[in-house]
Amino acid sequence: MDHVPSHKAAAESASPLVSVCMTTYNHAPYLREAIEGVLMQRTPFDVELVLGEDCSTDGTADICREYAARYPGRVRLVTGPHNIGWRANYRRTVAACRGRYVAFCDGDDLWTDPDKLRLQVECLERAPQCGLCYTRTEKRDQATGRSTFLPAGEASTTFDDLLRRYTIGNCATLARRTCVERYYDEVRPVTLHADWLTGDQPMWLWLAAHGGVAFIDRTTAVHRVLERSVSHDPDYRRRIAFCDSTDDIALWFDARYGGGRARGWLRRRRMRTALWVLSYHGPVCDYVARWWRDVRRTPWLLFDPAGYVLLFKKFLPRRRGSTQTPNA
Repeated sequence: MDHVPSHKAAAESASPLVSVCMTTYNHAPYLREAIEGVLMQRTPFDVELVLGEDCSTDGTADICREYAARYPGRVRLVTGPHNIGWRANYRRTVAACRGRYVAFCDGDDLWTDPDKLRLQVECLERAPQCGLCYTRTEKRDQATGRSTFLPAGEASTTFDDLLRRYTIGNCATLARRTCVERYYDEVRPVTLHADWLTGDQPMWLWLAAHGGVAFIDRTTAVHRVLERSVSHDPDYRRRIAFCDSTDDIALWFDARYGGGRARGWLRRRRMRTALWVLSYHGPVCDYVARWWRDVRRTPWLLFDPAGYVLLFKKFLPRRRGSTQTPNA
């Protein structure tokens, strides 16, 4: 079981119905807006905000202390003497949550709908078989101001669908805390899966494999797409590494909870995504090396036409600098 330190509330009161888990590190330009999005929620029940601050080097810690002092008991600060990294900070902050339900919003995202929590709690109260409820998310590119939406169309609400088409924005979720704790106890992502480059996808896949997922067709949150975020890194090698990780996570869950039904589909997507990026970036030798690595691992990919089509396109004049990936 992952080690979880105990945390005592600054001001003890009756446990709130909802805890909001907000991890933050060097989010000073965005954190106030994220916090205010939680404080503006209109609910007939108590809500606590748990700020997991990981020894930032900008003004993030000062902002956290300011809000914790201004709203004692309602805003709680969880931190430590030294930086412990995003995985352990995420776990530490979740462990400090006391509510029956836990909502998630990173310090650089924000909520825009004051009825978000009320609607999601009502949804889960009506559907005891569901462990997770999520809404539509606006993905806002900080550099260009352009927005897209997740999901762009129909939402995935089953384990099999989420393996192939992952449509959950972490800042738009609300989950039963008991389900989240069971995930950490069973999967142990902090100690056993340090190679996973994202923390929310495996958690939501586990909940989907062990119960229902509900969706509210309403945009309630904004996920900021930052230039140097792990999922949108301008370095094509790191971008491929992140996409590989999300597909490897899906493959891990498919093997354990899906009977391996999606293995071939996921391996093909893993190769196609990497080759799509490499058809724009890097030398031809990188493209060929990646293609051959995937073919050696899964020989029938030798007959996938995408490998040859994308190699041909690499030699055509094309617009460079694309940062979007097919399964991002």
